Amino acid sequence: MDNPILHLEAADIYQRDSLVLSNVNLTINKGDFFYLIGKTGSGKSSMMKTLYGDLLLKKGKGAIVGFDLKTLKEKDIPFLRRKIGIVFQDFKLLNDRTVFDNLLFVLKATGWKDLKKMKEKIHAVLEKVGMKTKDFKKPFELSGGEQQRVAIARALLNDPELILADEPTGNLDPKTSLEVMELLNEIHQSGKSVLMATHDYSLIVKFKQKTIKCEGGELFEVVQQATV
Repeated sequence: MDNPILHLEAADIYQRDSLVLSNVNLTINKGDFFYLIGKTGSGKSSMMKTLYGDLLLKKGKGAIVGFDLKTLKEKDIPFLRRKIGIVFQDFKLLNDRTVFDNLLFVLKATGWKDLKKMKEKIHAVLEKVGMKTKDFKKPFELSGGEQQRVAIARALLNDPELILADEPTGNLDPKTSLEVMELLNEIHQSGKSVLMATHDYSLIVKFKQKTIKCEGGELFEVVQQATV
């Protein structure tokens, strides 16, 4: 508990030159699951981008999986992204490659060299998300839910300490959203920490976890009401 996976202290989050969130304080420890909610434009995506190194932290303190966000250099970003898994709303899979080759591309890009170990790892993460039999397919041959399962498998490749899921069910129908959420919940129960930005309040009600909200330029924890 003394070594949080993510710690922000009096941090200001900017989108280009616009201040979108001020004086953000947040600590995520190993095994935590947090929802990040808020209206479109409230700062959720800017905060996520700051955490994975797309936007600079200009003011305040910020540390994630051992990296100082304030002093993060361009050359550090690939190393940071080996220690976090990122799941996007629009999957971000390469359509001209098979599922297997999508994952192989990531392993090669993050420094893996041994082809046998790479194959073993790919098969292991695809099995975990229920996609092992579809490794030969290209993304456009899969449903949205299947593509998101592959994207989650990709996020697990380097055994990340923290998964950042940015609206992972945003492009999915309710039934598929539920399946993807159940998968993320299983991954969390296996010991992974998760920060998930979402608009889907039905999932928040069904899978109760700590919830933080972006509103009025601030970030604060929401206390969920107990349902009778």
